[in-house]
Amino acid sequence: MTSTEWKTRQGSCRCGRLRFEITSPPLVTAACHCKGCQRMSASAFSLSVAVPGGGFRLLSGEPVIGGAQDMEGLIHSFCGHCMSWVFTRFPDVMGDVVNVRSTMLEDTAGLEPFIETCTAEKLDWVTTPAKHSFAHFPSPEEFPALIDEFSRR
Repeated sequence: MTSTEWKTRQGSCRCGRLRFEITSPPLVTAACHCKGCQRMSASAFSLSVAVPGGGFRLLSGEPVIGGAQDMEGLIHSFCGHCMSWVFTRFPDVMGDVVNVRSTMLEDTAGLEPFIETCTAEKLDWVTTPAKHSFAHFPSPEEFPALIDEFSRR
């Protein structure tokens, strides 16, 4: 999906009290297999779509911070009512980027994971369609090439 094909997408937490929209095309989509994501999502991995901070806007509700945000500079945001994990910021690594849980979007078409991270921690039986796999989290220096390749797909 190219930036000219991108349409604004909206999403919400499970109860709908925390609503948001994404107006910018994704920088990259990902599946993270780290133990933290497994535990916070109660699943084998978390799915996300990374967007520029200026392309993410809260429409209603006020997120609460949780999920061991003091670890590794991560700021995890949840709905204070249903406790759905909605988005994460990690300014020390990605700058002004919002990592939105893809499954919170009303329209998830075309957002399959392009990269998968922390595969050293993944469950043995898990597979994804990701084009690029990383045993750990990619370094900040690797992201420009990944973002460029993702934008051209």
